Amino acid sequence: MKFTDGFWLMREGVTASCATDVRDVQTTAETFTAHAAVKRVERRGDTLNSPLITVECFSPAEGVIGVRATHHAGRRDTGPHFALPGAQPGPGAGKVTQDGTVTTLTSGPLSVRLDTAAPWDLAFTDETTGTRLTAAERKGTAFVTTPDGAHHMRAQLSLGVGEQIYGLGERFTPFIRNGQSVDIWQEDGGTSSEQAYKNVPFHLSSRGYGVFVNHPGKVSYEIGSEAVGQVQFSVEDQTLEYFVIAGPTPKDVLNRYTALTGRPALPPAWSFGLWLTTSFTTPYDEATVTSFVDGMAERGIPLSVFHFDCFWMREYQWSDFAWDPQTFPDPEGMLTRLKDKGLKISVWINPYIAQKSALFAEAREQGYLVRRPNGDIWQWDLWQAGMALVDFTNPDAYTWFQSKLKPLLDQGVDCFKTDFGERIPTDVAWHDGSDPERMHNYYTHLYNQCVFELLEAERGPGEAVLFARSATAGGQQFPVHWGGDCWSSFEAMSESLRGGLSLSLSGFGFWSHDIGGFEGTPDPAVFTRWLAFGLLSSHSRLHGSSSYRVPWEFGDQAVEAAARFTRLKHRLMPYLYGAAAQARSTGIPLMRPMLLEFPDDPTARTLDRQYMLGADLLVAPVFTADGDVEFYLPAGTWTHLLTGEHAEGGRWHRERHGFDSLPLYVRENAVLPLGADEERPDGDWLTGLTLFVAPGTPGERTVTVPDHTGATAATYHVVRHSDGTVRALAGGQGARQPFRLSVAGRHTEGTGEIEVTHGHGAPACAPPVTARTPGQ
Repeated sequence: MKFTDGFWLMREGVTASCATDVRDVQTTAETFTAHAAVKRVERRGDTLNSPLITVECFSPAEGVIGVRATHHAGRRDTGPHFALPGAQPGPGAGKVTQDGTVTTLTSGPLSVRLDTAAPWDLAFTDETTGTRLTAAERKGTAFVTTPDGAHHMRAQLSLGVGEQIYGLGERFTPFIRNGQSVDIWQEDGGTSSEQAYKNVPFHLSSRGYGVFVNHPGKVSYEIGSEAVGQVQFSVEDQTLEYFVIAGPTPKDVLNRYTALTGRPALPPAWSFGLWLTTSFTTPYDEATVTSFVDGMAERGIPLSVFHFDCFWMREYQWSDFAWDPQTFPDPEGMLTRLKDKGLKISVWINPYIAQKSALFAEAREQGYLVRRPNGDIWQWDLWQAGMALVDFTNPDAYTWFQSKLKPLLDQGVDCFKTDFGERIPTDVAWHDGSDPERMHNYYTHLYNQCVFELLEAERGPGEAVLFARSATAGGQQFPVHWGGDCWSSFEAMSESLRGGLSLSLSGFGFWSHDIGGFEGTPDPAVFTRWLAFGLLSSHSRLHGSSSYRVPWEFGDQAVEAAARFTRLKHRLMPYLYGAAAQARSTGIPLMRPMLLEFPDDPTARTLDRQYMLGADLLVAPVFTADGDVEFYLPAGTWTHLLTGEHAEGGRWHRERHGFDSLPLYVRENAVLPLGADEERPDGDWLTGLTLFVAPGTPGERTVTVPDHTGATAATYHVVRHSDGTVRALAGGQGARQPFRLSVAGRHTEGTGEIEVTHGHGAPACAPPVTARTPGQ
């Protein structure tokens, strides 16, 4: 939200009062509180008829400093609030010191300083280097009133020369946020607009820090836009609280941020396989579903999950959680038959109850639906006729909703696509008295948490997974999230990736998208190129709106690509699930924007059409029909995973790829664990394991292979010698299993300790990894 008219003037009817003159600082051992007048106080009379801004500085966790600026403290706090599971109870993690007129709060490598003898300047410093990271300078802490009588708290944090800002949720606008105006406000706007399904008031800076605004309602950002040297954020409230989060690397920032707001859960290994759906408005019944499933098997395309979209329920009755008896007269039998084929089952739900649903009257009588201030149930006809919203702030409604889903799990459903949750009204009264403006964004958190908790309770820890569209801060704890409604075009494919990378820099570990696009019917080239991208994403789903997404609808090349890249992903699972386990423990996402792995490379900071899949595998999707692709390799020697060819980094490359390929490069010095099982994502990863050793310099590296819980099953200590010899020593379960060591086109097999000597060993006739295509 903009308040000024250029540098000198305010907009008509707008007044701003900025913290200016520090009147006193009160300290404890761990916190300090400053009271600042909004003008210079030169005589006693200046203290009259003039406000103070109270600024509290504290540390909820190591390396995190909180700032809470308040004008009037008497406003009733009705919530909701972001849960901060990583916040320390009690006084906090900081230490306060005073040196003359300077008060400093230090937490880990981060400090904030305030000099009472100087103009207002709340300065944040990296104590390890002495670098000033950012500061709330002379206009940086303020309250603003507007002609409509609204009261806003506003903060500004300075931007350095060349500093770049990222994040703020899953956003499809340009990847670097500088110059943009962003409102943190849930909307159902597709992938081709400035609106977002997943709004997260957290941004990451290329200077090695992050900022989380602890406000679940609307947060309005001006990122180097209204004031080009400032990141400005404001809320319509009397208090504004934000946390500055230390690095120094982007990974360190995400580690601390997700420790504070919640780590991503680890999805089950089976969820990393290929998902196929009925699509949305297409006609389907059990015969259609069976033909799809059998068709995939006949064409050699391994399938892990089948999803039933909205019309598994009867029209006008979403949600009643009952199978349409005309279309699916024997749901239990059908699910048994599908599960006998080795499939997991997903069904679509939303948190709305249509008036025609039998559940509407039940929920109305029990008080489980959101009401207007006058007591009427809030309803409208957009999406479903007469639909109402489940009030998840009511504990009884929360458990009631779970009780309606449990019979589906008893039937054999394994997971839910938790769609919608964005268009939440503000002209309502919540059961627990929550502020409607704050609940607009926060509703999705309660919705997804409710369903995820049921899955964990019924299926056990490590077996819960959603396919969720909406989220806010903390929503990363309930994976997986997908990118929403995109068109079937190369442009939509690239904007989807851009949104996913933005979400990855907002604390979310796992992300997916609709392969081929959702709206419209993709050209075969779009669909086939999207297959490679989708199957080299965290999670992979074929889903459309008015047309099917079975690969044979798009030609033989699409069938071959679907089989090839699904099988490739299965072989990569020892590596991918290791990276997924790292996301659970550190918050570092599986799909990583290039700047996460190469923060000191200025070019890497700008890249939004390629990414790292885990730490060691670079993926550059092809966004053209003819296969031309331009991508950047950071410094080092890179090895193409599918061909074994080498390419030097530190520069841009242009290549042309067929539909069976794309730029897929292994990082220098990497050791990639590759499984032998191409048929399923949750197979035995140690049987037939290959350690692919990429070119590199002499040294040592330890590689782990996880089990299906994410715990370490085997370790491999790999040593490169200067004479070209590579030796690997297996530990854990791996010490008892034969494995292959593949180096520079040569390999050897054995148990325990094996080596490949330069110039010796069996020559490998194949590239580093192969995957069977139909007919082979």
